[in-house]
Amino acid sequence: MTSLSRELVFLILQFLEEEKFKELEKESGFFFNMKYFEEKVQAGEWEEVEKYLAGFTKVDDNRYSMKIFFEIRKQKYLEALDRQDKAKAVEILVGDLKVFSTFNEELYKEITQLLTLTNFRENEQLSKYGDTKTARGIMLLELKKLIEANPLFRDKLIFPTLKSSRLRTLINQSLNWQHQLCKNPRPNPDIKTLFIDHSCSPSNGPLAPTPVNLPVAAVAKPAAYTTSLGMGAHGPFPPAAATANANALAGWMANASVSSSVQAAVVTASTIPVPQNQVSILKRPRTPSTTPGMVEYQSADHEQLMKRLRPAPSVEEVSYPSARQASWSLDDLPRTVAMSLHQGSSVTSMDFHPSHQTLLLVGSNNGEISLWELGLRERLVSKPFKIWDISACSLPFQAAMVKDTPISVRRVTWSHDGSFVGVAFTKHLIHIYAYNGSNELAQRMEIDAHIGAVNDLAFAHPNKQLCIVTCGDDKLIKVWDLTGRRLFNFEGHEAPVYSICPHHKENIQFIFSTAIDGKIKAWLYDNMGSRVDYDAPGHWCTTMLYSADGTRLFSCGTSKDGESFLVEWNESEGAIKRTYNGFRKKSAGVVQFDTTQNRFLAAGEDGQIKFWDMDNINLLTTIDAEGGLQGLPHLRFNKDGNLLAVSTADNGFKILANAGGLRSLRTSETPAFEALRTPIESAANKVSGSSAVNVSPVSCKVERSSPARPSQILNGVDPTGRSVEKPRTVEDVMDRTKSWQLSEIVDPVHCRLVTMPDNTDTSSKVVRLLYTNSGAGLLALGSNGVQKLWKWSRNDQNPSGKATASVVPTHWQPNSGLLMTNDVSGVNLEEAVPCIALSKNDSYVMSACGGKISLFNMMTFKVMTTFMPPPPASTYLAFHPQDNNIIAIGMEDSTIHIYNVRVDEVKTKLKGHQKRISGLAFSTNLGILVSSGADAHLCVWSIDSWEKRKAVPIQLPAGKAPVGETRVQFHSDQLRLLVAHETQLAIYDASKMERIRQWVPQDVLPAPISYAAYSCNSQLIYATFCDGNTGVFDADSLKLRCRIAPSTYFTPATLNGSQAVYPFVVAAHPLEPNQFALGLTDGSVKVIEPNESEGKWGTSPPMDNGLMNGRTASSTTSNHTPDQGTQR
Repeated sequence: MTSLSRELVFLILQFLEEEKFKELEKESGFFFNMKYFEEKVQAGEWEEVEKYLAGFTKVDDNRYSMKIFFEIRKQKYLEALDRQDKAKAVEILVGDLKVFSTFNEELYKEITQLLTLTNFRENEQLSKYGDTKTARGIMLLELKKLIEANPLFRDKLIFPTLKSSRLRTLINQSLNWQHQLCKNPRPNPDIKTLFIDHSCSPSNGPLAPTPVNLPVAAVAKPAAYTTSLGMGAHGPFPPAAATANANALAGWMANASVSSSVQAAVVTASTIPVPQNQVSILKRPRTPSTTPGMVEYQSADHEQLMKRLRPAPSVEEVSYPSARQASWSLDDLPRTVAMSLHQGSSVTSMDFHPSHQTLLLVGSNNGEISLWELGLRERLVSKPFKIWDISACSLPFQAAMVKDTPISVRRVTWSHDGSFVGVAFTKHLIHIYAYNGSNELAQRMEIDAHIGAVNDLAFAHPNKQLCIVTCGDDKLIKVWDLTGRRLFNFEGHEAPVYSICPHHKENIQFIFSTAIDGKIKAWLYDNMGSRVDYDAPGHWCTTMLYSADGTRLFSCGTSKDGESFLVEWNESEGAIKRTYNGFRKKSAGVVQFDTTQNRFLAAGEDGQIKFWDMDNINLLTTIDAEGGLQGLPHLRFNKDGNLLAVSTADNGFKILANAGGLRSLRTSETPAFEALRTPIESAANKVSGSSAVNVSPVSCKVERSSPARPSQILNGVDPTGRSVEKPRTVEDVMDRTKSWQLSEIVDPVHCRLVTMPDNTDTSSKVVRLLYTNSGAGLLALGSNGVQKLWKWSRNDQNPSGKATASVVPTHWQPNSGLLMTNDVSGVNLEEAVPCIALSKNDSYVMSACGGKISLFNMMTFKVMTTFMPPPPASTYLAFHPQDNNIIAIGMEDSTIHIYNVRVDEVKTKLKGHQKRISGLAFSTNLGILVSSGADAHLCVWSIDSWEKRKAVPIQLPAGKAPVGETRVQFHSDQLRLLVAHETQLAIYDASKMERIRQWVPQDVLPAPISYAAYSCNSQLIYATFCDGNTGVFDADSLKLRCRIAPSTYFTPATLNGSQAVYPFVVAAHPLEPNQFALGLTDGSVKVIEPNESEGKWGTSPPMDNGLMNGRTASSTTSNHTPDQGTQR
């Protein structure tokens, strides 16, 4: 063993010691070595077999685990009997098999009776038992099936595919990097130790010439790079032989390092500049590639280097999950024409909202963009092309506009969370709009981005920072932040850039770009040039897209001769993996395409739509959508792939749907858009008042200021009198207002309702309530510290097996009769603040009720462990969204503990509140944790550094003391935040922690709020009140849709009793947006859904110039003041 190899062993041992690993596989639980397990089973080393298994599962974890341990112990027992070792057999029976008697007593008795037989083969079921070796082999086959089926072993049975000597390669790369940073780099350094960073000592003679001054991490296209650190065959760690293309995408991604610049999470190699003499070398190809469609920039040394740095396997080597092999039919494709809509100008680009999947953004040849709600078949917003500030534009653009040059939309797109809209135009400009769920696109930013056309625009998230990426006729790619500041300017294309495709692999962010000369390049967010150069098939206009799961890369393009190509790329090799058949020979333009469901490809050609299965190169089917399509139609799938928008020749578009899409269109009169039903087509005229209602004049002027601030809205009414863009009269307003009525449920027959059985303890109110993540169970925590679980079974009445108000569930308990009871010894239950959190896989629940936190197994109800004994007591629990081992624990003393379960250690304590913590909510999009306290304050913490970013008080009514439970929950977009306090419901923009809407108890719901929660799709808010009412609100406008009276779920006797009863907590079903559950102060739990004939909770009231329910905005907001701040 060389000295460096010996040091490597020590480094590995140091890692194991620091992580407290002694038996790495078992203790880490990352990888179950089936080969090792088989060897131990075949050898009959039962103690080691169970010891190894124990690192991954316990006997009572689930039925698979139970069966695994039973089979092993049964075999051990039979072998003892076969040896006539009755004493050992009795020991195994009592010590090992007894545990299974509680689950199957009859089987245990039968096993015991084997002791009375001279030869256990006399038992009919064991008559075919052969010799020990054969029996172990048969059992092993059964064990392997059980292990593979056990969800606890999921993703732990396959060792990652790694190139040989991967760790050595990484160390060699590190040594090269260290050598690059040497102040006195020597041409042939002698690496003697790994224990400290390498540094060359100064030479006695003249300074030796440095190898090429380009960091290893950015070796996309270096010239002559010498292996001066001994990374060749004679280096400290000789690599295994491997072959790779120098420009393999995965190669440069794997070799990218993390930048310390503004884009900290974005990959860059170094701030060391590339010497000018290298730039020309980088641009000059040395040797033609033998791989089709690819140009290599390399030398012999570079080729050897890339061989050593070759990353993960190619696409062919990856085994796709079984879901990809799932059966499908043509009915999965959206092929039925659901509607045809008229845009008014030729459609040039379309994009569906990422979460409101019937909301379609459309760009047109006349420069107009429109927002359509397909379920209503209505245009919600229309924005004709307009320059917001000509004085801020460049002189070339101003000169072009003097000539009255027509401008078209080249691209429209939503940001990933649907909060912004980007528009690229055929001359210079991009427009960015903010969208907050109303019938308005607020002007956010106008940028004179490129000289000539802006050919493409996309949103990206380098370093968790939302950015805009653009490309244009000026051969440039540019990256902008949301203030309009240019972050990066990528040069290298020699022709106009046609399209861009930002993407990321793990934490590495990059951009593909294609130019009209057929060149494909890839860029990291740095200033070090493109990393790869591919040639696109056809050598002209090409668009690249990833499949929805981000694992497969496709491109579609057309040559100047009209020949079209649709291909899948092998990222590891930088080569074409498959080319799809089915295009005709000549097209008079560029074919457009899209992907959906990780399964299908679609392209428009010949006035038709052509579909392919991703795994089959032959055409799947072709449709003409009842005719009338453009020759080369634009097309776009929604996120679920059940709707397809396709452009038509008559200046419109058609919506195609499958069965699921048709259902979504029928039911899509959703809360978010019920108030937006008025098409907006032209500037508004002033409307006159009447004796009944005062209506302010309506102005449609669009302010040029940017960025735009969302209006502060109180009780669903815009105090600024937001303008609308369609002429209307007072009669229109009055008709609309009169036609709407608040939906009120006052009797159980007006909805579907089921009461949880076996919940008769009226002395214990329900204080916390959770649906299981699967949606098939409901978990309640009582004020006495006892948790109860109800489960719905799959049967003819309930084929989905999910929670429903149409079927009574089972009060579920294990056979042992155990209760999930928290430690409440010495706890004053009247003052305790209960808390609960459920693991993502529903296997464990963590809860406390004034005492220690207990971790329960959801199958056996056993307490797995307890931790964090008071004082202080825990008051709120939240799992870290990216690491189930990390828990945020809110405490009675106002601190927040960040606790690592695996090592039983509090990593840090967060201090910022004055009273106990009452709410915690994570946003991975923003990288923050928001906490709320009984001090009526909100604090924002970075989940990277746990530093406090901001603290804001919630705005309470005049004279109200800053106290009371304050709860927080993120919208599904992880940007908007619901804040619930007894005095209000409020929506905050969490990126700035600014309140944008508020509702205060009033009218039919005047009592204090006891709890509130978003529906699973974040389109509704369910709120409970201390007078017994429940309100269903539109989540975007905070308008009340439906009131559910206490007479719906309480009997008259209960309501007339001496003790006040009301819903204390509400939980929303994780999959069904119109289902919720109530935990009541009388100890009962109810699940409630609208009647099947209704399907939803009422409808949203109209939003008409501050009018609500026939009253003016001033009457609604007379006791409250909207926020006064403005944003610049």
